Amino acid sequence: MSVLGPRYYFGVYHWRRRFRSLALAAVALAVAAVVGSRTRRRSGRIAASLVASTAAVRGFRTLRQLMGPTPWSLERAKYDALASGLPLDRADRVLDVGCGTGRSLVGIAPHVPAGTDVVGLDVFDDRVILGNGPRLARRNAARAGLEVEPVAGDAATLPLRDDSVDVATACRVLHDLPASSAEGALRELRRVCTADATVGILELPLVPDDVVGAPDPEAYWTDRVLEAGFAIETLERLELAGREEPYIVLVARPDTAR
Repeated sequence: MSVLGPRYYFGVYHWRRRFRSLALAAVALAVAAVVGSRTRRRSGRIAASLVASTAAVRGFRTLRQLMGPTPWSLERAKYDALASGLPLDRADRVLDVGCGTGRSLVGIAPHVPAGTDVVGLDVFDDRVILGNGPRLARRNAARAGLEVEPVAGDAATLPLRDDSVDVATACRVLHDLPASSAEGALRELRRVCTADATVGILELPLVPDDVVGAPDPEAYWTDRVLEAGFAIETLERLELAGREEPYIVLVARPDTAR
């Protein structure tokens, strides 16, 4: 962060739900304050105080969630770990699926040589991330020294030609999709990748919400990647200081024998 302020702005996650929670907490506080000041009964004042305390606690928790991750923060280590397994220095064309406001693009930027054709794909839906759009993705990437072509599209139906990508990344996006869409996205990655391409997947230890049961995330994503037509090169459980949950870092190549 510079003395003039944050260098990047990646938007506020789940802003609608959290803003609504803050508004409800504010209303509860206001009502409790009015009731507490007007009632003469001790029980009424105690009840109003309890409501105010509960609303304040919930509001504080929501504020903390609203700033997690902070709109300007970048957990560099996870992207460095992912990039270390990718031949970004030899790629003519790089695709980042689910780039959003550009956090993953900024993350891999130090590993991408100047002049590389970089495509950032996302649906650019601002209902989840406040400010999510191609303009912000391009701006953040440019501040990291990366020239990016933002493309609006669905990961399960990539608007790219067959065999047109040398390196593809998908950072913390697949688990947010329905299972069928995540599987479709992996098949689409196989389609657009060249025969000697490399795909890097950075995931939380989560699976799509509509998956029945509670499969092990590493095994789940391994199976999905194999089924999509890839051969896995490396699979790493990345533990980072200050995080309770590890990341899953998976690097794969098209299985040309299939």
